[in-house]
Amino acid sequence: QIIVDDDDSKVWSLYDAGPRSIRCPLIFLPPVSGTADVFFQQILALTGWGYRVIALQYPVYWDHLEFCDGFRKLLDHLQLDKVHLFGASLGGFLAQKFAEYTHKSPRVQSLILCNAFSDTSIFNQTWTANSFWLMPAFMLKKIVLGNFASGPLDPEMADGIDFMVDRLESLGQSELASRLTLNCQNSYVEPHKIRDIPVTIMDVFDQSALSTEAKEEMYKLYPNARRAHLKTGGNFPYLCRSAEVNLYIQIHLLQFHGTRYAAIDPSMVSAEELEVQKISLHTSNEHEEQ
Repeated sequence: QIIVDDDDSKVWSLYDAGPRSIRCPLIFLPPVSGTADVFFQQILALTGWGYRVIALQYPVYWDHLEFCDGFRKLLDHLQLDKVHLFGASLGGFLAQKFAEYTHKSPRVQSLILCNAFSDTSIFNQTWTANSFWLMPAFMLKKIVLGNFASGPLDPEMADGIDFMVDRLESLGQSELASRLTLNCQNSYVEPHKIRDIPVTIMDVFDQSALSTEAKEEMYKLYPNARRAHLKTGGNFPYLCRSAEVNLYIQIHLLQFHGTRYAAIDPSMVSAEELEVQKISLHTSNEHEEQ
């Protein structure tokens, strides 16, 4: 746990795993309902392959600028000049806002945006954003749970949702209220400021909290982004479709192997692994062409 602001109550919780010699790790930012450990499947797999990954849980911030300033201080504290960001839902929005915030002296080397959005107005909650802080925790939890899938689900997806419900229960009123405020406060991403950053957009074809319009908007904003489509996975593919998500992460990070922005220990980049990734890249390209 790390405190980087003058305010002692703002505590960042994080898991930092993998080789510390890596100076440009992959950092995971969770969704509204998530804690740092929702990415445990990624931490286990990626560190096993030699990557350095950091999963974060943000403290209570009430606006995007305050979050970005705190996150910059955290990176300074960890002595990380440049990082790759994987953001899920709200985490994806905050990752884009941070890239935008630091565009003059860039801190973000690349972005993986999972079920992410670029404009908070899609939730039609901007008018209530200022009242979340007044609501009791049970009401806030109800709002979040309203976006979780219901109806028949396969066992992995059901387990994923159970896990997220459990994590949601562990969040206090102010944590939830602040995240919902960040999620719904009137704001959008200015794409011209982050145009040069390599982006992979990861989304699912089945039911998730994101509307088709929100997804289309993301494709328009990042016309050159790689697309990682999962047939199924709902709101939390990193939990219930972790093998596919981890593969897409590897494919995304492949472009930095052998540079100072590699997130992997060079000794772990075996010819065999590269071969595997080339094959998977080839098959995913074929899927896209179909």
